[in-house]
Amino acid sequence: MRKLSNSYSENVMQMDRLLRVDENFDMLKKIVKVGEDELTFYYLDGFVKDAVMQKLMLSLSGQKGICPEKDAGEAAAYEFMRSYVVYVETDVTSSLDAMIATVMSGGSLMLGSRFGSYAILVDSRSYPARETTEPQNDRVMRGPRDGFVETLISNTALIRRRIRDTSLTMSYISVGSESKTDVVLCYMADRADGEYVKKLEEKLRSLKVAQLTMGHQSLAESLIKTSWYNPFPKIRITERPDVAAAQLYEGSIILLIDTSPQVMILPTSIFDFLQETNDFYFPPLTGSYVRAVRHIIFWLTLFLVPVWYLMTRYPESVPQFLSFALPKELGLVPIIAQLLIVEFVVDGLKMASMNTPDMLSNSLSVVGGLILGDFAVNLGWLIPEVIILTAFVAIANFSQRSYELGYAFKFMRIMLLILSGIFGIWGFLIGVALIIVLLATNKTINGECKYLYPLIPFSGKALATVLFRVRKKDEKSGQ
Repeated sequence: MRKLSNSYSENVMQMDRLLRVDENFDMLKKIVKVGEDELTFYYLDGFVKDAVMQKLMLSLSGQKGICPEKDAGEAAAYEFMRSYVVYVETDVTSSLDAMIATVMSGGSLMLGSRFGSYAILVDSRSYPARETTEPQNDRVMRGPRDGFVETLISNTALIRRRIRDTSLTMSYISVGSESKTDVVLCYMADRADGEYVKKLEEKLRSLKVAQLTMGHQSLAESLIKTSWYNPFPKIRITERPDVAAAQLYEGSIILLIDTSPQVMILPTSIFDFLQETNDFYFPPLTGSYVRAVRHIIFWLTLFLVPVWYLMTRYPESVPQFLSFALPKELGLVPIIAQLLIVEFVVDGLKMASMNTPDMLSNSLSVVGGLILGDFAVNLGWLIPEVIILTAFVAIANFSQRSYELGYAFKFMRIMLLILSGIFGIWGFLIGVALIIVLLATNKTINGECKYLYPLIPFSGKALATVLFRVRKKDEKSGQ
């Protein structure tokens, strides 16, 4: 551990050099005379609370010296902190790394002419933050309208507001040798798996990464060594404090990352992605119906198009009552090529819509899709059935909120189409078998094969709560 020297002047020179005070306009250095002694403050402009620093400066202006009754060194630093530093979050340290980390993360550093190799740290951080408005990608018809923001302390407070229980644990971890990103491991001590918590905490502390530039995505990629061929997501993301609190009560673990408004829920199975916040703000019957519709529609996005393609390839095997689904014309382009082309065109329209200004995005995406589809049909490149099926799949993908799961199903759908186009019905069956294998072998972040839980391992009670909206029971009566 690096330390300062016992010389105050040498410590100031060393800190000036390490923090590069002369080169950074926003790295502020303030020298305050306290009687015959001297204090030097270091802090970043824009991070420090002005009211706190002003109050601290005023309290020091009337002092005659730095603890004249105490010897220099650690005792003087502690006595001065307890008697004259009028702030709640303070500490004394001799670690040079801790001093630099405090300043770079927005805190204040206080060097004293009689502190020797010790310094006082003042957690006077005040990060720029937006309002806790409802997340755009996770709206509800009923329920609270607040959401996580990019400030870590605000996010922990939103959870604390909902869980007033002493078993709620917030464990702080610094991740990244360069970025030193603040990460909080949040769990209920009496509900979460203790071995899993310990294993995850050890893994976080042992991560060998330089920075977490992409927030939760960088942390997820560092925690999980995924196989490139398995696109199914392993981590559920939410921006809603009520969802995070509910998951904590169920024994899950939450990871909060500074600068990221999304929190990570661990561990996660595929059925967790098909649960939505709206389900729990409706009565049990309505919530169960909405959840059942979501399951049916979302699984149709995977199998509807490949099955329809097989029907066009083997029309003689199609029952009479389904003959209406067969196209009357096949178009100039083979149907398998039409389906694959439209899959890519839909993604192109999505990207164009994301990069279009808000005022024009909705109109351009809708009008662009209609114009392209109409021209393609009139020219004979595409048939109307392909346009209808692709439009249904594109809209139905929004029945659940996970982009990762939506694209995983898209990749599986394309795989089924390609295999069906090459090998026919046997290719379709091979594709279905591959999907089952990918789901069954996809492991959660704790390394155990529970991605298909509660099917594997089977739990009837847990499966019922996943498929149906169960009524909240009274803990005392059990009714």
